[in-house]
Amino acid sequence: MSTTYTIQITSSKDDRIHLPSATMKYGHINQLSFGSRSVPCKVLYKEGLENQIVLPIETATDLMLPDKGKIHLFFKDGNLHLGSLVGVFTAGFTKSAHRPLGERSLFFAKYLSMDQSVGVFSFVFGSNHINWEEGTINGFTYDTDGWKQVLFPFPNAVYDRLPNRRVENHQAFKIVKKRFTEDYSIPWYNPGFFNKWTIHKLLIHDTAAAKYLPATYHPPTISRMEEMLASYQSIYLKPANSSLGNGVYQLMYSREDNQYYCRYRDEKQTNRLRKYPSIEHFLKVTFKDELSHYIAQQGIKLLRIDGKPVDFRVHTNKDEEGIWKVTAIAAKIAGKGSVTTHLNNGGVVKTLEEIYKDEQERKIALRNLTDASIILSKSIDDKVQGFVGEIGFDLGIDQNGSVWMFEANSKPGRSIFCHPDLKEADILSRKASLEYGLFLSKKAIYNPEELMYEER
Repeated sequence: MSTTYTIQITSSKDDRIHLPSATMKYGHINQLSFGSRSVPCKVLYKEGLENQIVLPIETATDLMLPDKGKIHLFFKDGNLHLGSLVGVFTAGFTKSAHRPLGERSLFFAKYLSMDQSVGVFSFVFGSNHINWEEGTINGFTYDTDGWKQVLFPFPNAVYDRLPNRRVENHQAFKIVKKRFTEDYSIPWYNPGFFNKWTIHKLLIHDTAAAKYLPATYHPPTISRMEEMLASYQSIYLKPANSSLGNGVYQLMYSREDNQYYCRYRDEKQTNRLRKYPSIEHFLKVTFKDELSHYIAQQGIKLLRIDGKPVDFRVHTNKDEEGIWKVTAIAAKIAGKGSVTTHLNNGGVVKTLEEIYKDEQERKIALRNLTDASIILSKSIDDKVQGFVGEIGFDLGIDQNGSVWMFEANSKPGRSIFCHPDLKEADILSRKASLEYGLFLSKKAIYNPEELMYEER
């Protein structure tokens, strides 16, 4: 982590910016910037300031700079950038001053509360908070005093946390992204939701990543499902565009009684197991239309605990240097009769220590899950358009110890962090999300041409 500097704002009549003498090496400074805001300035270098900068109150007000906190300093062509300012973009705001995002307020408060540990300022905002004419955003901040609405300049980077695909496809939100990225060259990271079939097609031609992929087909024809059931113990039918285990069916065939069995979760959120004389009958009863929006995926004989299948949620993030790292790993044990291990389907979160009592087995699992996640993250990052800063993987380990990727999520949920022993991982992953905003901010200042190339 690069050096952070503490801001001190003074009402002194001295209109100069006071900087540590060690920063003289960066050259002459005649302009000061915070986000999209810039003002001319005069600088005085002082011994003994160390990691501190002093600004006149008039300058801080013109920049819309918060009156306290820690920041990074970036020097480029006579301009001193106070960075970084990260805007978190979402939807679903309420009129409540204490819960501006309703039930999701705590979710965002946890993100914003990490900003000073990274040395950035952050705020959350929606499309209706932007004043395009003034170049300002009336966003929400969160600290020990709670929620506050504060006026900011446009940020150095925008972190996309739109809640779902339906909202993301709204024209108003598309316009916001387009204007920030095209008109203001502000990097926008983690846009979009992954489509399972699209990700599969991207990875299947990458030798390093393809070995982790179960056999997957789209659309799943009856003949293809018959072939898959002849080869594998079971198959999973999954919507290509969904998350949280919604709409997933596990289909099995029993040679003993020549019947097809399906495990699923009904509209009343009850786990069901039903049998059918044929796939045609199963499809007729279960699906009102074709399976055009579904994929069929090979079932894997997973590691089991007390007879229940186990898979793993792995979070990966890019850090301040833009390097992929694993920030969290947790096991999920399926609930009784559940088709998935999701918590809303009765799943239970466990740590690796709870799953693997043998230290050597645990180290092997940790290494294999980590290696797979980093390889998959890099491959997806290389092939998906835009700036990807975090991914949540659902991975399985089969009974031979091989790792399989079931799903990759561009906006991973955080339900695994309900486990008390994953508190540190929770903090690490949230912190990394803002660190990547800092990385993109630096890129935008020093090497903007690289961002244009990467955005493709």
